[in-house]
Amino acid sequence: MPGTNLTRDEARERAGILAVDGYAVELDLRSALGDGGTFRSRTTLRFRCSEPGADSFADLLAPHVRTVTLNGRELDPAEVFDGSRVALPGLAAENELVVDADCAYSHTGEGLHRFVDPVDGEVYLYTQYEPADARRVFANFEQPDLKAPFTFTVTAPAHWEAFSNSAATGAPQRNEDRSLTWSFAPTQRISTYITAIVAGPYHVDRDHYTRELPDGTTLEIPLGALCRKSLAQYFDSDEIFTVTKQGLDFFHEEFDYPYPFGKYDQAFVPEYNIGAMENPGCVTFREEFIYRSKVTEAAYESRANVILHEMAHMWFGDLVTMQWWDDLWLKESFADFMGAFSQVAATKYQSGWITFANRRKAWAYRQDQLPTTHPITADIRDLEDAKLNFDGITYAKGAAVLKQLVAYVGRDAFFEGARRYFKRHAFGNTTLNDLLVVLAETSGRGDEAMAGWSRAWLETAGVNALTPELTVDAEGRITDFAVLQDAAEGYPTLRPHRVAVGLYERMEDGRLVRSKRVELDVRAEARTSVPELVGLPRPALVLVNDDDLTYCKMRFDEQSLETLRTALGDVQDPLARALCWSAVWNMTRDGLMPARDYLDLVVRFAGRESDIGVLQQQHAQAKLTLEQYVAPEGREAAALALAEGALIELRAAAPGSDHQLAWARFFAQAAHGPSDLQLVGGLLAGTARIDGLDVDQELRWALLQTLVAAGLAGDTELAAELERDNTASGKRLETAARAAAPNAETKARTWHVVVETDELPNALLEAEIVGFQQASQRELVAPYAEPYFEVLEKVWAGRSIEIAMRIVNGLFPRLVSTDATLARTDVWLAEHEDAAPALRRLVRECRDDLARALRAQACDAR
Repeated sequence: MPGTNLTRDEARERAGILAVDGYAVELDLRSALGDGGTFRSRTTLRFRCSEPGADSFADLLAPHVRTVTLNGRELDPAEVFDGSRVALPGLAAENELVVDADCAYSHTGEGLHRFVDPVDGEVYLYTQYEPADARRVFANFEQPDLKAPFTFTVTAPAHWEAFSNSAATGAPQRNEDRSLTWSFAPTQRISTYITAIVAGPYHVDRDHYTRELPDGTTLEIPLGALCRKSLAQYFDSDEIFTVTKQGLDFFHEEFDYPYPFGKYDQAFVPEYNIGAMENPGCVTFREEFIYRSKVTEAAYESRANVILHEMAHMWFGDLVTMQWWDDLWLKESFADFMGAFSQVAATKYQSGWITFANRRKAWAYRQDQLPTTHPITADIRDLEDAKLNFDGITYAKGAAVLKQLVAYVGRDAFFEGARRYFKRHAFGNTTLNDLLVVLAETSGRGDEAMAGWSRAWLETAGVNALTPELTVDAEGRITDFAVLQDAAEGYPTLRPHRVAVGLYERMEDGRLVRSKRVELDVRAEARTSVPELVGLPRPALVLVNDDDLTYCKMRFDEQSLETLRTALGDVQDPLARALCWSAVWNMTRDGLMPARDYLDLVVRFAGRESDIGVLQQQHAQAKLTLEQYVAPEGREAAALALAEGALIELRAAAPGSDHQLAWARFFAQAAHGPSDLQLVGGLLAGTARIDGLDVDQELRWALLQTLVAAGLAGDTELAAELERDNTASGKRLETAARAAAPNAETKARTWHVVVETDELPNALLEAEIVGFQQASQRELVAPYAEPYFEVLEKVWAGRSIEIAMRIVNGLFPRLVSTDATLARTDVWLAEHEDAAPALRRLVRECRDDLARALRAQACDAR
């Protein structure tokens, strides 16, 4: 549609002349129980214009506009509405715009999403807007720096409840048709993208939080936790409330600014595109965080982290908001960092920094080595750029850099800077400089030092590698020690790093234990000497980023690497061990370690990993390594060895333990030979048992998909399993399993429903793509390599950006990992230089992953 891709320049121009006084939004959602096509939306928008007589526009994505009234004057919708914008000619100093429209329910997770529960036929609605989909629900100025108070009124079916950012002003009004109209109190001044509506027959649990404030007053925060009725039996809201209260205690203590948004509801909603969204007073989460089957402790830790991440946004993002999406990191990096920080400081989940080092930073390292990497504070030209920048740089690298910043300025100075930042800019918008000013004040390092730190870490791209260099004498003592710093090709910046260098010795019992730790500043140079280590005995292992203080790829000297090849599992400290796993994984991705060597490390040492989150990360990386990085001639043997190792560890794991469950799920994915598949079938049928292993519903689907992909189960078994689990999760898992069938007809059907129709909701489209791309079926997906390139522009033009991104990424012919596929990708890029920049970015990233896979395969072959 014309004008859907709002540019930064347009937003800056509009903000330069407009100031918003408030919105009144009336939504009639009674049609959700019918065909679910459209709903009525009436918006009254009051705003000022500093240049009377100027023209501007409001944003709205709607199939039909009934009326547009500006300052009492009726405007012809056919003349002023182009499908995405409402033209506002001849503005006055004080303005009132009223737009009455029919907006569309969504099945893509963008705007107002409508979901029908297959268990009981109930309809559930929720909104998801970031970065710019509030315009799918009501007319507005869709940019973060035009904040305003919002007053929502929602009319919904009689048996529903409705929720928004603020509390209802009283009991809902009953209408003649027995529907209910809910009126909500005006919000604080917030941005459009964090407004929210949740409506439906949700199950609701309630609690409250109380805190005495320094001024002697008492803060009361009503708490709510919501889920679909059919999930209520699995809903552990007590645990959710516990983490919520611990987080509120922590953030009040550290931020010294009372939570400003009244109530705190947390809604777990179906078919959600992301992990969660920080709508103030009405946070939304993907309902997969409600666990229907047994999960490991890592899953509960992950959910707690997300709860705390979203809570941190109440201050970083909601109270103080970036001016434009260039500074998206001002909320996402901080929330990612604070999620781990508060989790370790305030909850029982003490592995937060281990998970951060091993999982979140793996995301950052991958993103930062793509050709489309960007500085943390990015150049966001328009909304399509913004959508793609919710990535590993903005979240995980930014959080890692903030961890480095805390080491640089000190914990107390960092949090005092945060307090001043909130008080100085409450309910306003900021840029990078606003943060640097307060940190310069509190740290004592001054404006110049903070500006230099920002240039090195926030305004340049690329990841450095740190390598120890040491010389020893004939007696085995260190005569010279230095940290070498390399920069990535094309990104030459060398940076100052605050690091801890750890020396590890082998004990008599075989354990590897740290014997010496030195903390120092690595200069922004190629070589930094560490004289403190001269004269010490040559250790068995050197970690140049011990304790994970900085953001870097950690390399090893030859002896340290040899130690890890023979004794990685003997490293006693869980964080140090996680850093070693992270380092050997980066070496594998970089083609510095053969893929089968990495798989050998997993087979030999992953079974000794105490941290369940690290173990599950190794499982995921081992699967990727086998599929993409092992040389083609070695795949069969590597697959058999990995499956054998998984089964050995499954049988050895303590009955009923998290480790047993993790190995069972991994074995379900890795099972390869006839005996493995026979055991998979036996576990599913109940004719085989492993002591302590409960083959629950989630594990049943994993086992069945493996059998379907191998051609050992089909329609009959899938239908029976879906009848057993006729739920939203069951349908999603059945869809993925059905698409995994090893025949050409199935692949053709999946391609048709994903690419050539727009009938699937987001969750089922994703499931079809997952099932389509089976590593054991390379020859079946190979014929779709050429059609993929032929449909790219049509998909991008015809689908919402969320769905288009899933198709472009998910159907890239990554399993056809040949030089020919790489060359075909290059041809498409060369012939489509004028394609949408966001589309080209996605294809370039897929191309880089393929080139990396080919390099890794070459290393493995050698």
